[in-house]
Amino acid sequence: MVCHGGGGDKELGGGHSSLRGLRGGSAAKIIIRVCSPPAMTTSKTSSFYLTETVKLENASASGTLVQGELDVGGLVNIASSEALAVEQVDFIWQWSDTFNGGPDLGAATNYTLMAQLSDQNPGTLMIRADDNNLIGSGALNVDVGNNVVSSDQDFFPDNFGKLSEAFFAVNDNLYLVAGVVSNAAPTTVPIYCTVRIKARIAKLSKQDWMALAITSTANSD
Repeated sequence: MVCHGGGGDKELGGGHSSLRGLRGGSAAKIIIRVCSPPAMTTSKTSSFYLTETVKLENASASGTLVQGELDVGGLVNIASSEALAVEQVDFIWQWSDTFNGGPDLGAATNYTLMAQLSDQNPGTLMIRADDNNLIGSGALNVDVGNNVVSSDQDFFPDNFGKLSEAFFAVNDNLYLVAGVVSNAAPTTVPIYCTVRIKARIAKLSKQDWMALAITSTANSD
């Protein structure tokens, strides 16, 4: 039983996709129940914050993506069926090496910044929104001429809430990928993206931990 909030059973198999894009095999069927954590799931810690920052160098062309890696393997005890319960994800953008510039400094023309956090290594690629390993994503659209910034295009979901709604990660690493797209001109200053992750350590039953591990690796190809 895999708990990511909500309710109902999801059947995977024969190419069917569900639970944010988990891909099943051609023959085997996996039943994933989306629900509140069972009574066996308990908090081992209070909430704490993890951060990782990546840098887009000056003169980055459209399509430039960079990756940062956050090692969380030392935080959880796999033998005790522990997992990292992600409660909230925030992406923070800063311009120039002094961190005091505005988005109008980023490029001479309109541009878009994108960021994703996942618990499988995508390299320097963005992953599709139905990928089950996607934890959070965001996009920032900058209209340089009109000095307008919008994040309406992509804001998922980034605030999971209490333990019953958390994203449970059982892998040793989290991966931040950020980049610039849709700009006719290269960037004019360095641009930094920081991910701030609010999380806690949770203890699950062995059955629930194994179900999460299967879910996490089911579409790692």
